[in-house]
This record gives sequence, C-alpha cells and structure tokens, in this order.
Amino acid sequence: MSRYLDPKADVVFKKIFGDHPHLLISFLNAVLPLTPDRQIVSLTYLPNEYIPKIPALKRTIADVRCIDKEGRVFIVEMQINWTDSFKNRLLFETSQAYVKQLEIGEEYHLLQPVYGLGLVNTIFDRESPEWYHHYQLVNVEKPVREIIEGLQLVFIELPKFEAHGASDDIRMLWLRFMREVNQKTMQVSPELLAIPAIHEAVDLSEQAAYTPGEMMAYEQYWDAVSIEKTFKHDAYTKGLSEGEARGRAEGEARGRAEGEAQGITTGIENTLRAIELLRSGQSIDAVSAKTSIARDVLEKLCLSIAKNAS
Repeated sequence: MSRYLDPKADVVFKKIFGDHPHLLISFLNAVLPLTPDRQIVSLTYLPNEYIPKIPALKRTIADVRCIDKEGRVFIVEMQINWTDSFKNRLLFETSQAYVKQLEIGEEYHLLQPVYGLGLVNTIFDRESPEWYHHYQLVNVEKPVREIIEGLQLVFIELPKFEAHGASDDIRMLWLRFMREVNQKTMQVSPELLAIPAIHEAVDLSEQAAYTPGEMMAYEQYWDAVSIEKTFKHDAYTKGLSEGEARGRAEGEARGRAEGEAQGITTGIENTLRAIELLRSGQSIDAVSAKTSIARDVLEKLCLSIAKNAS
C-alpha cells in the first residue's frame, strides 16, 4: 500500500496547490463563500518574498490573484494555523495584502477585494458545533443590507468537521481530503477518488512523490508544530503569553529579558537548529550547550522527533 503524507503540512500543500493551479481553483471554489458568478476561472500566484522561510513563524501557504466568471479580480491569502493567535495573524496578513495593492499616489478605486482563508487545525469555538466561520464588515444596525466587501475572513475548524454518509458535495469532499489523508492512511475513500481533481491531489500526497529534502522539510514542519503546541501548553499552565513561554524556555541560559525579547523570532530558529543537531545524533547536553535551550525542553523535543519518525 502507498503511504500518504498529510496535506496540512506546508511542503505537501504547496506541492498540490502551489504547482497545480487547476487544483487550487477547484479547492477555492469549493471552500470560499463565492456566489455562482464569482466562481474562479483563473489565478496567478503572488510573489512570496516577504514570507519567512521558517514555517513556525508564519503559516502562509499561498497568496493568489483570482479572476472570476465576470472578469472581476480578487485576492486570496491562505494559511494553516495551529495556535490561538491565528485570528489576529490572518487579519493582519490579509489587511497587508489589501494595503499593498496600491503604489503611492494610486487611486483607491483600484483596490480589489481580499479574502483570508484560514484552515485551523484546532478547535477554537467549543460552544458551537459550527465549523465554518465567515466574517465580513457590516453595518451593525443593518448587517444584511449594508456590507463592505473589501475584506472577508473565513476560518474552517478542521478537527470539528465531520462528513456523515455518502456525499457528492465538493466542499465536503475537499475538506474530507484535508482531514482524512495523512501518514496513517492506507486506503483512500472511493468517494474522494471519484472526483478527478481530488484524485490528482491524493496522488500528489503519496510519499513516493517526494525527494529526501522534501521529506526532511515535512518532518521539520511537524516538529515545529509540536514545538508550538508545547509553548502554548506551557504558556497556559504557567499563566504566560505564548512569547513569554517561548522566551523563558529557550532564553534561560542567556537571561530572561533577552530570551523573552527574542523568543518569537530567533528562539524558533534556535529550536530548529537543535532539531538538526539532535537528528545528527548529538547528546542533549551537547545540544543544550550549543543552543542554550534547557534540558527539559530538549527532552520534549526528542520525544516529539521520535514520535514523528515512527
């Protein structure tokens, strides 16, 4: 049996949707709140030179400029998120995408609508069974009649999403692909394979399609996700912010002030360096000396690496 990789990992998502625009068109038409006349017919990928290379810092998967059936243009920014800051993160990045459309002196009427799509792999609204959340700017006194369409956000809680019984709903089938296909999958549902675009995406998820370098990036992605979850847990149990937890854990040897100030940026780079050192067979003591990361954090990291490897 083929072994599949999880499409929620950025290296897999980008191989599927970053190299095959027709698959991304199918996916976006399915999951975005687009009316029939707004269905995407073509798209172009926007430059991503501003996206950090370290996945734990910003999980932007792709930024695209879309053209719909009526020739109208809009922009979509996609992210896969794992931590509690995802709402502010997507709002910030989507707002940036809206603002950066104009050069200095250009007219505001040239601005095109921007959608932010967040695939959230955690449950954030535990009081509601709803898994699809659509936000837009409205007049609070007349929310149905007066809508500002320039900026819209969509969050999909993947863990909460469940499809019951057979369905030919393309939205449900694409989200089933995102949720069900992973490294534990031995056989993919025939319902998914019956849709040509999803069948192609499944084929692109097979481990055999990835180079050793891509597989290393895949493993590092999940290590980074585990690290973020650890910091989130530590912050919650100790009453700290996520940045403070990361700063305290990684900045212990260099001093609390410096560690907390640099926790979010250099801290993650330091942790990813520790991952490479641990994978190369170096001891926890040696890695701690080289990175100034506390032993207890490195021990958790070793467990995460071993778990992902298995």
